[in-house]
Amino acid sequence: MSWRVRTLASQASAPGFRLAGLAVDEVREPREMESRLALAATQADLGILLVEQALLDAVPPLALRAFERRAVPILVPIPKPRFGPQEGEGESYILELLRRAIGYRVRLQ
Repeated sequence: MSWRVRTLASQASAPGFRLAGLAVDEVREPREMESRLALAATQADLGILLVEQALLDAVPPLALRAFERRAVPILVPIPKPRFGPQEGEGESYILELLRRAIGYRVRLQ
């Protein structure tokens, strides 16, 4: 089976994702996010769902947890761009993904 990658993005950042070659669904209002996630969960060939963090923040925690329990699609939050050094954030993000996947924290050396 071939898996698709899809992006949920605001109108402001959707063109940038399209320029990168990604399939994008524009979300006009953050309150649409719960229904958008429910729709994504029904798409059998969707493997990865990229979502802007600001839009994910609008999803009720219970609905977000229910979506994250699914094996596919894998939900990948995309943070807002920040300028300047952010040391150690990439490693902490990877550690959190591993914790969710295997159920406990690991230490990277």
